[in-house]
Amino acid sequence: MDGPSDGARGAAVTARGFGLEGPRGWAFRGVGVEAGPGSLIAVEGPSGSGRTCLLLALTGRMRPTEGEASVGGFQLPKQLAAVRRISALGPVPGVTDLDPALTVAEHLHERALLERRFGGSLRGLLRPRAERASEARLRIDTALTAAGLDTESLPKGRRTSVRDLERLEALRLSVALALIGRPRLLGVDDVDLKLSEAERGEAWALLRSLAQSGTTVVAVCSEAPEDAVAVSTAHKPAESADSNDDDKETADALAEAGRS
Repeated sequence: MDGPSDGARGAAVTARGFGLEGPRGWAFRGVGVEAGPGSLIAVEGPSGSGRTCLLLALTGRMRPTEGEASVGGFQLPKQLAAVRRISALGPVPGVTDLDPALTVAEHLHERALLERRFGGSLRGLLRPRAERASEARLRIDTALTAAGLDTESLPKGRRTSVRDLERLEALRLSVALALIGRPRLLGVDDVDLKLSEAERGEAWALLRSLAQSGTTVVAVCSEAPEDAVAVSTAHKPAESADSNDDDKETADALAEAGRS
């Protein structure tokens, strides 16, 4: 999973003149980023300004149409698949939605199985069952700790249904699920959506701790914290200034990303 040029665990992110044009105009355009491994990158701007599309493009889920970018030493748009392999998505509405009927344990078990099946090596699949189960438990526990989700404090522990989680708990669970794959780049959408001021502080503290531990984090928000590498999508090109078109473009992008 290592990139061709990054020695650190996190993925360096650079972009110049980065843009994505769809059938209804530009989702975002002229974006520039310069961030080293383990950075906290905040994509800020109003709703409908292409923030989510930029997040999906930087994590290899959408193909940019203008400019160039490098993520972990892999080039966009030429190496989309490689960028997808070293990145993971936390909460992204319409793409990584949690199933409200499933429990926390069921989500964690399912993600660990998927990671073992599609993210591991053939040699790993051939290891004894007990060894594979132990590895899965370790990955889950490590991810939960990093995401700050204490399952013992939940109403029914790990048997708690997602529908019974508070917004911040659901965010932590989504982040934990993404971390099971040990990504070098983590993408999180709408960090400050429907959170109180205190909860927003906790959410940013979580993402900051992940970045400090070495994982590069790209987070979409309405306003970037002062210590983050801020990237703005607020200035839209004139040809795509209609907010309804912006929202439809983002919705189309999310649908496409969900199919990838």
